Amino acid sequence: MYTDYYKLRAKPFQLSPDPVFFFESRGHKRAMAYLKYGLSLGEGFIVITGEVGAGKTTLVRNLFRSIEQEKGKIVSSHLVSTQLDADDLLKSVAAGFGIEDVEGSKAQLLHRLEKYLRHCSNEGKRALLIVDEAQNLTPSAVEELRMLSNFQLDDRPLLQSFLLGQPEFRLTLQGEGMLQLRQRIIASYHLGPLDEAETKSYIEHRLRLAGWTNDPSFTEGAFRLIHQTTEGIPRRINRLCDRVLLFGFLEELREFDENLVKTVISDIDSEFASVAEPKQKKAVPKAEDEAMGRIERKVENIEKTINRLLTVIIRKVLVQPAEKRQKERS
Repeated sequence: MYTDYYKLRAKPFQLSPDPVFFFESRGHKRAMAYLKYGLSLGEGFIVITGEVGAGKTTLVRNLFRSIEQEKGKIVSSHLVSTQLDADDLLKSVAAGFGIEDVEGSKAQLLHRLEKYLRHCSNEGKRALLIVDEAQNLTPSAVEELRMLSNFQLDDRPLLQSFLLGQPEFRLTLQGEGMLQLRQRIIASYHLGPLDEAETKSYIEHRLRLAGWTNDPSFTEGAFRLIHQTTEGIPRRINRLCDRVLLFGFLEELREFDENLVKTVISDIDSEFASVAEPKQKKAVPKAEDEAMGRIERKVENIEKTINRLLTVIIRKVLVQPAEKRQKERS
């Protein structure tokens, strides 16, 4: 929709991770360096943590692009954990490497995994396990990962693992019984938010990759407010900037300033305002009135957005073609 209006080749602020748009902030560059360092060693654990939306998954996908350049040398399994216990973890790891028979006893599954990893090593391939959302793993599942790192052939490790998770995963690693795993972590890095200058560079970087030629333009105040509101978290920046571009399209604007960003932030806040809190004060008429007022404002803002969209669609689909035909007749 707004991509055509601003002559962009693609949506620059998609929420789904896309390695094509990978931005090397200082933090992301350092985290990627650790991942590549781990690849070069071929053993142990690399741990990367960061807040929700900090860009950990994009890091992994960018890493996979690097792996593709070494086709045939590395086989990988990418596991997104969701409260897996030890047995389910082993099955997921095996399935990720393409092992079809994951049933039977734990001993049988471990035997199949070791056999597969030995086969890879004999063919000159390295096995890489990437575990995303590692904070959801139970301590027993994390311990199982450590046990998998014991597989060796002629003193060569058969498997190395990258563990990516939210900050609380570090608490898991500091827990009792994790000493042996901590001793096998060869690098660890926490991926922080972008600073104000990086936020501006990040926005411009994604816009340029989508074909942006400074239309629309952003004022310094707009960049500053976007950073303050999103706290430099890439996913939040994407969400807000996508809405800013949509608003600009609906209003047919070519410059985005601080006031425009404020309006969009207000629209988003109104649309997602929680009405659950007033339930605790149900007996108080004033609270009910305030809740109803919030609902009405939310509906009003949604209606405004729909009306803006309908106005533009009518103008582009009906009015402008009719005016063009009239000019051609005259």
